[in-house]
Amino acid sequence: MSVLPPDAASEAEYYLGAQDNAIAQTIMAEVPVTVSLPTKKNKQQTPQQAIDEFWAKFTTKAPGKATTVIPSNEYVERVARRASKAVGTTTQASYDEAAAVCKAKVAKIVKECRRVNQKYRDPHFDLELDLKWGDRDTLESLSNTKGEKKPESGFHPKSVKRVTDVFDVPKFYIDGPTANDVRQGRDGDCWLLAALCTLSNKPSLIERVCVARDEQVGVYGFVFHRDGEWISEIIDDKLFLTKPDFDESVLERLLWEDRERVDSEEQYRKAYQSGSGALYFAQCEQANETWLPLLEKAYAKAHGDYQAIEGGFTGEGIEDLTGGVTTELYTTDILDKEYFWKEELMKVNDQFLFGCSTGMWRPVWGERKGIVELHAYSVMRAVEMDGQRLVLLKNPWGKYEWTGAWSDGSKEWTADWLKKLDHRFGDDGNFWISYDDLLRKYQAFDRTRLFGDDWKVTQIWTTVSVPWTFDYHDTYFTFSLAKTGPVVLVLSQLDDRYYRGLEGQYRFELNFRLHKKGQEDYVVRSIAPYRHTRSINVELDLEAGEYIVLMKVNATRDLDILPIEEVIRNYARDRRDKLVAVGMSVSVESRGTFDSCAFLAHSKGKVIETEEERQAKKAAEKRKKDKERREFKKQIMEARRDRYYMQVKQFEKEKEKKEKARAKLRAKKAAKAAKKLEKKQAKEASEVSTSPDKTSDPKEEKHAQIVEPAASADAPAESGDGPGSKPELDPNTTTPVKSETKDDSESSPPKESETKAEPSSETKPAAPEVADQTAAEDKQKASEEQKAPEEQKSPDDAPAQKQQEATEDEETEEESSDDEFDISSVSEISSRELDIRLKERADTPAPPGPAAPAAVAEEEEDEFESNPWNAVATIGLRVYYKVAEGDRDSEIVKLRVVRPNVYAVRSKKERDGEERDEGDKEEDEKDADGEKMSKGLDVDDSSKDATLEGDREQRKKSILSLVPPESGIFPRT
Repeated sequence: MSVLPPDAASEAEYYLGAQDNAIAQTIMAEVPVTVSLPTKKNKQQTPQQAIDEFWAKFTTKAPGKATTVIPSNEYVERVARRASKAVGTTTQASYDEAAAVCKAKVAKIVKECRRVNQKYRDPHFDLELDLKWGDRDTLESLSNTKGEKKPESGFHPKSVKRVTDVFDVPKFYIDGPTANDVRQGRDGDCWLLAALCTLSNKPSLIERVCVARDEQVGVYGFVFHRDGEWISEIIDDKLFLTKPDFDESVLERLLWEDRERVDSEEQYRKAYQSGSGALYFAQCEQANETWLPLLEKAYAKAHGDYQAIEGGFTGEGIEDLTGGVTTELYTTDILDKEYFWKEELMKVNDQFLFGCSTGMWRPVWGERKGIVELHAYSVMRAVEMDGQRLVLLKNPWGKYEWTGAWSDGSKEWTADWLKKLDHRFGDDGNFWISYDDLLRKYQAFDRTRLFGDDWKVTQIWTTVSVPWTFDYHDTYFTFSLAKTGPVVLVLSQLDDRYYRGLEGQYRFELNFRLHKKGQEDYVVRSIAPYRHTRSINVELDLEAGEYIVLMKVNATRDLDILPIEEVIRNYARDRRDKLVAVGMSVSVESRGTFDSCAFLAHSKGKVIETEEERQAKKAAEKRKKDKERREFKKQIMEARRDRYYMQVKQFEKEKEKKEKARAKLRAKKAAKAAKKLEKKQAKEASEVSTSPDKTSDPKEEKHAQIVEPAASADAPAESGDGPGSKPELDPNTTTPVKSETKDDSESSPPKESETKAEPSSETKPAAPEVADQTAAEDKQKASEEQKAPEEQKSPDDAPAQKQQEATEDEETEEESSDDEFDISSVSEISSRELDIRLKERADTPAPPGPAAPAAVAEEEEDEFESNPWNAVATIGLRVYYKVAEGDRDSEIVKLRVVRPNVYAVRSKKERDGEERDEGDKEEDEKDADGEKMSKGLDVDDSSKDATLEGDREQRKKSILSLVPPESGIFPRT
């Protein structure tokens, strides 16, 4: 087993320097490094373990935020800075500003065109260029549906001409804009045309939309309400036609020239390309009236193209054209039908505008007594006379009418009623219906409240990361109301109709609750809509005081929609102009990790850090940097201690090996000396026995030498020194037997205090002078033995004896050469060295990990891990409030966003990375003002019963805190 784990080993090799690397490589060459290979998941997980693992993969670890899709530019920062300030203005102020800007744009274009003697050609929405070159940018939105084939719209206009070439005597208004002017074309924008029909009932509403024009130059300026503000839009006077030009037609020209005509081309133009009937999209009933097709074109340009305005709700169109606030009402939800009639429907065209629709619960095309399903109608009038309650409706198609009671030609009509209601029969889309039949045949109403000069509005936007769980968010709004009065609260998200194709995979639904500060129960909550996801609102009278608006954002994900980054890849080359147009004039909103984008409008939700947040962020970054520094220093020191430990163990192994070799050699020498002595003694004894009187030869005596075993200071007793155990000698052989020792890998590393100390005298190598003395004595003994008489040696044993003597000499030299490798102690890393190592690590890419064997099958990537949940929405709150004449310049409402400070340090335990206790958790639940936010669950949420705390009385108060004791619901305790 490896002492260092693979990741620590790679860190040590990579970051600790060249000298350390050489040592580390030497150590790791001795001890094989094991690599942990990927294995299959444990199939025996408990259900809770499997669920925890799934949720860990489901949600992204790096929440997305609003960023730009096109290259960054200064405009985004401008919008973000301006939108971060919540300033109250009158509802008329934003319109006046947009109208003034629009008029200035038109005046500048007129001046420029007259200077060069040319009509205005809109370079950003050029119908003719788009049709001739086949780009279809003005017709089709960006496609974000999966599949190889990109779906096309059903729009196929054949030519483009200016207003002056289509209409003989063009007039913008003929007897003013009226509902009878409206005729729907080939675009599915009946909801917009129904809104225009509704607006025509209140004088000057449509005229407010078109604020400037020069019909001779061919330039028109319109204003529309979008995301709480008015915007301006400029267009030229080119319009799509249903028939091609005479010179470019093939089939039409052949059919037209089937007989001789005088000036066939002019006759063709008058028949197919003249008057309102020649237009491809919306048209006025009057042949020479032009306001409707030009307004529809400006609205389409504001949203990017004609396809973007297909499908919608009447209330949305009324909001965009008036700046009002629309509420979604359902027939089955009306509590008091008398109140609805008297206080709401009877005020149509005054305080409210109404639209109605069918096919809410059964989306099937069809017709019920002349009422078209999945279609929008306008409420024109509501009258009550002679005991009858009647409502006048308008079909924007200009045909298909109700055929029940009070329909054209029904038995209910008399001459007197025709005169009273000023009604004429005819299939013109106008029809009367009784109030009871209205509630039976129409499922939904769009009620739009209109604001006059006596209303002011304050708004602010923010960006929030929407979790998968559907609950109130930890980011919320607060506002203070200086005076008691009527208030309209509107929580809205950005209108994704302005960036079709780039809206992302997430769809958001909004809810909110209003709390008065200091009270447990909420004042009111919004009613979740079924259709209008753009905004929700409530109207009520509020007392002066401090209020909190908790928002609940529900996100649903559609994986059949392409992420934004893939849509951009698909169109970056072929439709660059379209992407730029969407990016610069509209917005794309944050929908995920790389599914996140924002342009100008979404920049209003960009979070601008306060000074307190900047300081907290700076402190958090410093804590993070210090923590990384400490961990890196700890890692380096641990690697050094591990390396030192391995060096000591390696040295001890080498020393033990050499000690055993010395012991073996000494044992051989002792055995050899004993054998020689025994032979010499035996020979001398035999000589004495054969010639007892013979005296010894002096020459022989001088060669006599007595060698005693283990007489030297380096005798085998010394072999027991050192870290190893003493070798045992086998009586049948001269080779020492190694004693069994414990595996080094199983021994624990020394403590830090031990590793810092120098090696003991037992582990140090022998001194060089002692080794040299021992080697000299051994050589002298060997030379004396070689001088023995030749007659004592057998001729056959001479070669073997010489080889053995040479081997012994080599062993003697090996014994005398000690390891001079020096082991340095573990030194503490300096601050300067640590900075250098950190810089090297930051500048150097991490080393690649070891590759797994081919035999090991790679685990399939989890779909939730590869594409986790990451929904981000831009949300805004608008507060409308009524003011008296003398309070228009005073600040009645102060509005702000409260966001959790993710960088704030809640406790010392959290700062030190320890487990936090319950007191710290309760501290986190407090808002910026120190108030505990325990308002998560609604009163009708069954989960609230399971989460209540306290005694019986406290549990009752938390649910019904506003119910007075005298009500009798609960007895007094």
